[in-house]
Amino acid sequence: MSSPIVQQLFTEISFVTSSDRSLYLQLSDAILSFIKKGKLRSGQKLPGSREIAALLQINRITVTKAYEELQTQGWLESLVGSGTFVSSHIVDHEPENLGGSLVPASLKKAGFAIPSLNYLASVSDTPITELHLDDGYPDPRLAPLKEFYRAYRTQLTRSGLYDKFGSYSNSAGSGYYREAIANYLNETRALQAKASNVLSVRGTLMGINLVCTALIKPGDVIVSGIPGWKRAEHNFIHARAKHIGIKVDEYGIVVDELREICRKQKVRMVYVTPHHHYPTTVSLRIDRRLELLRLANEYGFIIFEDDYDYDFHYKHRPLLPLASADENGMVIYCGSFGKSFSPAFRMGYLVAAENVIQHLAKVRILLDRQGDHILDNAMAELLNDNTTQRYLRKALSVYEKRRDLFCDLLSTELKGLVNFTIPEGGMTVWTEFDPSINLETLAKNAYSKGLYISDGKGHQYPDYKTNGIRLGFASSSKEELIRGVAILKGLVP
Repeated sequence: MSSPIVQQLFTEISFVTSSDRSLYLQLSDAILSFIKKGKLRSGQKLPGSREIAALLQINRITVTKAYEELQTQGWLESLVGSGTFVSSHIVDHEPENLGGSLVPASLKKAGFAIPSLNYLASVSDTPITELHLDDGYPDPRLAPLKEFYRAYRTQLTRSGLYDKFGSYSNSAGSGYYREAIANYLNETRALQAKASNVLSVRGTLMGINLVCTALIKPGDVIVSGIPGWKRAEHNFIHARAKHIGIKVDEYGIVVDELREICRKQKVRMVYVTPHHHYPTTVSLRIDRRLELLRLANEYGFIIFEDDYDYDFHYKHRPLLPLASADENGMVIYCGSFGKSFSPAFRMGYLVAAENVIQHLAKVRILLDRQGDHILDNAMAELLNDNTTQRYLRKALSVYEKRRDLFCDLLSTELKGLVNFTIPEGGMTVWTEFDPSINLETLAKNAYSKGLYISDGKGHQYPDYKTNGIRLGFASSSKEELIRGVAILKGLVP
């Protein structure tokens, strides 16, 4: 017979009969909890299986299986003729040090040191609100979701299952997807790419991170425009590169400043969003485009071209990317479908010289063996049957009307309080507010009324201060835009 104290301890155990977890595992969980909390000590004898079965009114086999499970895990040990004991190899815990929280301390705080990465402090999720003038997201209500569902389902039912599910494949991505992307970019962006020039990524950020991991060494110089995209800059810092910012004006990055930097030190990479500069939306003028390519050829630096919303340009046809005029393999071109369909669709691509793609594919294995070939192949189906192209034409027309309405609302409802230029493309209006308006306060008050806007902190730099934010119009209907601007009007002086 075991001690009365231990018997009393086991009477505390209760079972959840509706749980998917077996009774013997629930019992082993309870015993393990007693050990971890110091209620059962190292070397302490446990009641026999028959005794516990009678005490808890369960089958003796259930108790035996629970004991066997804990013996397998090393928590208990059985001595023939003597009984079952808490393992003598376990260091006892003091109950007074365990606290009363139902959540184990190990799930709240790690026992090892975590490096402080201050540059990630500004990274936060966009809150979900009824109304939103966001960072420039598409409207998923317009996306061809039914067509995408059918294409995805087809990938799961079509023949050749071993090729899809039975083994790992090319780390550069599905050949079918890479071929479809190459054809699509050649037709729409005047590239001359083949499948071997394409690497599938989960989005622009993964593309930037992969390039930084594979091609950037600590101390390398990376140049980009200020203001810029903080998440890209965080990748540069994380790679321990030296980041240098150059001015951005109404014609894009000031390439003259880049030339002066190149004359003084070795530049490894220039990150640029030439079609619609982030965050100001201005386009890089043709003379600066050509000079940027010339400087890359002369000084041997990589141009990382982030073409995040190429398909949405309203004034005229989209400007062809730098990659289309690259004759010496200096450009790594990056795009994604996050701005076309929805940020939830993590599909993108890098396009570069074949040897670059081969190198990136090898490094990619360290992070992601091959990506999601099923998802990529579904997108390839929509590209090949022109579903994507038809959707983009429809969305372009809708977004242009929303842009016009939104800019008209800003001009009339917030007259004298905001300054902006009607963007030629993209999904946002770079809006500078009167200095008397505190954007952080405005964002908090708007949020309390169900409207999300940025507080502007992501566009601030030590040597660059602006009272400006991106106000996205594409993801909102006309009625939602009217309501959103009305809220802002009611909050500003």
